[in-house]
Amino acid sequence: MDEEVIPILHVTDAAAAVLWYERLGFVKQWEHRFEDGLPAFVEIARGRVRLFLSEHTGDARPDTLVYLRVTDVEEIASEFGELIQSAPWAREIDLRDPDGNRLRIGTPTG
Repeated sequence: MDEEVIPILHVTDAAAAVLWYERLGFVKQWEHRFEDGLPAFVEIARGRVRLFLSEHTGDARPDTLVYLRVTDVEEIASEFGELIQSAPWAREIDLRDPDGNRLRIGTPTG
């Protein structure tokens, strides 16, 4: 097993969040609820990149910033109608998911 860090993002509606993250190329891996009607905890993945989306109160705070290093920032920028900004380390865009979580997405330069 490879060690890794998996950010947990708070969402109010896991199903809606999964649909939004699919636009970034993520795919739902699994979902857990302790019982019907209780909050969902979902894992999504884009290749080796994983995020947990949690409806549980207190698991994470809105306005969290996560950096995603990708190979295709141009495709993502086009999907979301965003302009790419150049930084010394990458070409980047900034997005907010429907719950206010911030995503900085970049393709390294060089």
